[in-house]
Amino acid sequence: MEGGQGVNAGGAHAPRLLLRRLLAACLVSYLLLAAPGCSGLSHWLRNGFKVGPNYCPPSAPLAEEWIQQQDEKAVVAAPPEDFAWWGVFNDPALNGLIETAYRQNLDLAAAVTRIMEARARRSIAIGNLFPQSQSALAAYAHGQISRNLGLPFPGSLNFWADGFNASWELDVWGRLRRNIEASNANLDAAVEGYGNSLVMLLSEVATNYVQLRTFEQRLAYARQNVEIQAKSLELVQVRFELGTASELDLRQAKASLAQTQATLLPLESGRQLASNQLCILLGMPVNDLARQLQPRPIPAAPLQIAVGIPADLLRKRPDIRRAERQVAAQSAQIGIAESDLYPRLAVTGFIGYAAQDFNGLFDAQNFTGFILPTLQWKILNYGRVVNNIRAQDALFENSVLQYQQTVLRAGREVEDALVQFVQTQRQARFLEQSVAESRRALEIVQEQFKGGTADFNRVYTIQAQVVDQQDQLAAVKGNVALYLIQAYKALGGGWEYFCQGYGLPTGEMFVAPIEELPRPAER
Repeated sequence: MEGGQGVNAGGAHAPRLLLRRLLAACLVSYLLLAAPGCSGLSHWLRNGFKVGPNYCPPSAPLAEEWIQQQDEKAVVAAPPEDFAWWGVFNDPALNGLIETAYRQNLDLAAAVTRIMEARARRSIAIGNLFPQSQSALAAYAHGQISRNLGLPFPGSLNFWADGFNASWELDVWGRLRRNIEASNANLDAAVEGYGNSLVMLLSEVATNYVQLRTFEQRLAYARQNVEIQAKSLELVQVRFELGTASELDLRQAKASLAQTQATLLPLESGRQLASNQLCILLGMPVNDLARQLQPRPIPAAPLQIAVGIPADLLRKRPDIRRAERQVAAQSAQIGIAESDLYPRLAVTGFIGYAAQDFNGLFDAQNFTGFILPTLQWKILNYGRVVNNIRAQDALFENSVLQYQQTVLRAGREVEDALVQFVQTQRQARFLEQSVAESRRALEIVQEQFKGGTADFNRVYTIQAQVVDQQDQLAAVKGNVALYLIQAYKALGGGWEYFCQGYGLPTGEMFVAPIEELPRPAER
């Protein structure tokens, strides 16, 4: 009896002993929080019972204004009209391609799946605030014990159990809540990644469309010149047969025609390559899309572009917004790493039935339940814990630098596009004047050649000049449109046109058939 009382007395003191140990652990944790170099207890309290730094957006290196704003005729500081920037070209075919690509592009659909993944991971992180482990349990065990051991147990032992167990880690230091912060930031980054994919898609569709139209215009000029040179060759052939033109004139006429005919082949190839890329962007098998489009000239760019101020990039560019969200996610990782300095407190419990005989397993007397507080502390791993904190802090500094580099690169991309847009416009005006003068010169020299007052060498020279200058003019007009597209892309324009109308992409939007998706005209 005394022995039994001793056991009961020890069992009665066990909860007190466990409580003392938990209080001792909390005291040591307090001393760690109050120690020099740590965040401190007051900081932990101000953070809402969370260790680690609270996130603060990093500084962004930006200029006060754009360099090209000095040219007020081409670049103005008014808010950019880039909500649906492709509309400035007034090209219905381009508008249709843009909307088709939005509905069908596979890379954009993949960006939606990344949002769905990030959203699911955030839900998992939130779920960890509640009992992290819950399971229904049914178990049977049979043991055969050697009689030679002299143990006071039967030689055969059966154990049946059925019930429910759960384990819940108490988020004392904010590890789980910091993980939710990181998951929220990662979800935001995935959404911004979708916006960035959309910006890239819009610019690529417009770029390839302009390239296709540019190749068509260059082909048109080349074919016109082939006809002109073919007529000149006929005239030289007749004169050579009559003896009024030399063999040199004949050879020059044939060489000029053959050279111009040779330029048609790479232009045809370039046109087909642009068509093939458009098909991929539209999410369809490669076909001769160029033949399906109605003939149209090169999209004409407006003479002026509104660009706002450099600070607008922080709001407009999805890649900058994504980089900032990645900094926020990494900041939360520092708090998660710091939480390993302190003990993790958890409660494990079981409710069910346990018996040696299955027939009486569910009898009331076999009901079993217990609650087990646990404490886990990586005391012997402090070196690794501290180095993990340093590693996470270094990753945070790296993400800040990457963010600032993204901002710098964005500013440079805008400046590059603007200067090329402005200068190429001026180049196009000079080339238009040059082509007009060369065409008139060709008409004059052809009349002189027919009248016998000029030799064919002058005709040959001016014809080659017209061919070259017309091709340059078409290419430069295409470049004007391309640099304008680059400017809108660098400003981060276009994604709001779709996202504002439809809301941020959702899983339902991704699953819906293409035909069922709303179109901007239906808003």
